Amino acid sequence: MAKVKTLFVCSECAGVCPKWEGKCPHCGAWNTLQEARESAAPAHRYAPLAGASPVRSLAEIEARELPRQPTGIAEFDRVLGGGLVSGAVVLIGGDPGIGKSTLLLQALVSLSKAVKVLYVTGEESAEQVALRARRLELQTAGVDLLAEIRLETITAALMEQKPSIAVIDSIQTLYSSELSAAPGSVSQVRECAAQLTRLAKQTGTAIVLIGHVTKDGTLAGPRVLEHIVDTVLYFEGDTHSAFRLVRAFKNRFGAVNELGVFAMTDRGLRGVSNPSALFLSQHEQNVPGSCVMATQEGTRPLLVEIQALVDSANAPNPRRLTVGLESTRLAMLLAVLHRHAGVVTYDQDVFVNAVGGVKITEPAADLPVLLAIMSSLGNRALPRGLVVFGEVGLAGEIRPAPRGQERLREAAKLGFGRALIPKANAPRQPIEGLDIIAVDRIDAAIARLRDLD
Repeated sequence: MAKVKTLFVCSECAGVCPKWEGKCPHCGAWNTLQEARESAAPAHRYAPLAGASPVRSLAEIEARELPRQPTGIAEFDRVLGGGLVSGAVVLIGGDPGIGKSTLLLQALVSLSKAVKVLYVTGEESAEQVALRARRLELQTAGVDLLAEIRLETITAALMEQKPSIAVIDSIQTLYSSELSAAPGSVSQVRECAAQLTRLAKQTGTAIVLIGHVTKDGTLAGPRVLEHIVDTVLYFEGDTHSAFRLVRAFKNRFGAVNELGVFAMTDRGLRGVSNPSALFLSQHEQNVPGSCVMATQEGTRPLLVEIQALVDSANAPNPRRLTVGLESTRLAMLLAVLHRHAGVVTYDQDVFVNAVGGVKITEPAADLPVLLAIMSSLGNRALPRGLVVFGEVGLAGEIRPAPRGQERLREAAKLGFGRALIPKANAPRQPIEGLDIIAVDRIDAAIARLRDLD
């Protein structure tokens, strides 16, 4: 049976005290504490989250914009949706050595000029973090540092210091003394993330968690980790390249699939103001198998070069390989090209690549991929200054892409003179300096290109 314990409840404010006192410590009234008995069942650690809430009408709830704290790094703020929100929990993952700790240390140094910040390191010693800050030439006078992996010590420090922004590096190194599992296990990661999320919502501290990734690039640990946080960011790009991409896969306070582009220098990560230049190769003359695509990453239009190489197959089963694009979609596009345009590739190896290490998942890449394949197969370059986008259906139709106007304006701004687009995306008003070619089927698109040659 649960042990019965004695409590003293104030008759004025209903405050509870463990022993009798002459003056209520909650409301200050005298001689109002009355004895009461309560079962001493152990309180659950999530009891503060289970408070009763009355039923309210949604129409009566006032909707207001949450204030944001800019990090001082424009590309990082773009991915976050404008900055960090009070009480938000952000999870950021990426390959080892890609720049997660460097980016967040830079952000904390910039934030420390306006708010109180705390950097919790569990993977490195305090001296190692100080050495990195010195190498990056950062002014760290306003940044507080805690080298600790025990969850209870970290939460106590957060309650005592009350920082506006806290970074945990990393969530896989923490452990709770309430569990016997090793740090990094599923139970420890889930418990530590849940406790930190509860603390962030109660205190208003914005917490950024760094997470490890598996061999296939996904965040390690339970999938519930991505569900309980407010924002999930991924670092993309090759560690051997000088460029890094940060993409938002989940964001309760901003756009999803927003992309931030950074360049890794000897002074840390620097934002790239014109990322389209990274994804466009500078050829001295037109080359076969190259097609420029106008893609949309969140709210940002980008121009990306799609390259294709078609070569005779030396094996019974021709190879179909894509880099930066959906591999399962290439076989379908080749079947559409055969059925509706009469172009045969069953005896050819087909390789498709998105230049610059960017990953394109939207179906608007279908038409650029097919035109790049046609260009490589016929060994004939596409016209200079041509930009393409559009989704290709199984019936050979070309479907519209969202935000076509923004894509066309970005192409015109970068000096492109022609655009081959779906007929449904044709602008009502002409765009200065841009000749629009609107088509509705794949065979019509190939015919128009032959006329341009």
